[in-house]
Amino acid sequence: MKRIVLGLLAATALAFPAFAADIKPAIIYDLGGKFDKSFNEAAYHGAEKFKSETGIAYRDFEIQNDAQREQALRKFAEDGNNPIVMAGFSWAPTLEKVAPEFPDTKFVIIDAEVDKPNVRSVIFKDNEGSYIVGMLAAMASKTKKVGFIGGMDIPLIRKFGCGYVGGAKAAGATEVIYNMTGDTPAAWNDPTKGGEIAKAQMAQGADVIYAAAGGTGVGVLQAAADAGKLGIGVDSNQNGLQPGKILTSMLKRVDVAVYNAFSDTKDDKFTPGFNDLGLKEGGVDYAMDENNKDLVTEEMKAAVEKAKTEIAEGKIEVHDYMSDNACPY
Repeated sequence: MKRIVLGLLAATALAFPAFAADIKPAIIYDLGGKFDKSFNEAAYHGAEKFKSETGIAYRDFEIQNDAQREQALRKFAEDGNNPIVMAGFSWAPTLEKVAPEFPDTKFVIIDAEVDKPNVRSVIFKDNEGSYIVGMLAAMASKTKKVGFIGGMDIPLIRKFGCGYVGGAKAAGATEVIYNMTGDTPAAWNDPTKGGEIAKAQMAQGADVIYAAAGGTGVGVLQAAADAGKLGIGVDSNQNGLQPGKILTSMLKRVDVAVYNAFSDTKDDKFTPGFNDLGLKEGGVDYAMDENNKDLVTEEMKAAVEKAKTEIAEGKIEVHDYMSDNACPY
């Protein structure tokens, strides 16, 4: 009888390999909040997908200021949360300090590189996705003047802007009007200022404007729609914010990064190190749905699909601003 029970226990263990790893997943968002319609919200959707598919709940937290970063991360680690995902590059200094103190905890940071044995760093080739939507902007523009509005003025956002300029000029834009919202974290959550900058760009002739500015971008898209111009969203699919007025959105698969981090830990397949995701890896793309299907012609789609293939194959090289802090376009 004892052998039968032991045999059943062994069979049960083999039948449920998904439970090989203990998992208490958690995610901590960056400034701007969980429902910013952009970067943070994409992370949230990845966590929600994992919960809906597995029934495993996760813990999350929205910081209100930079001073909360270390306290929040340390608290989650002390409570045994594993893995802990941090959305945003601003978490890097805190993670550098905290990760070594919890060697058995798996950490994931999105949009930054932290070289620790228990950290997975997920970064994206935002320049490649931005190049593609830059092409669409130029092809949709009647004035051949398009705009870019970034959030906080940092190299990462200039990486978006530089890729966008390259794609727009490759597809016939004569001018890209380029502005950043500010140089503090407040630049991510100022839709009023975003709208004001958009109006100034439209006064200069821009009729398609790409916003890579977190919550600030909502104001950019609103201002463009109100003026009868086109906006371009970022990170999440923002096409539905202004149906028929948003040309497309540059999709940054933050949701996939979060989902994979949770799933890999659950399945005992978590690996630390650097993940760099571009068009070839499906990490970035442009959004098509019912809201923008009448704005993107078959000719436009054919052109960007060709460019996507050539970028993935290395035939088109999209400059990465962060490689030299310069934009050659």
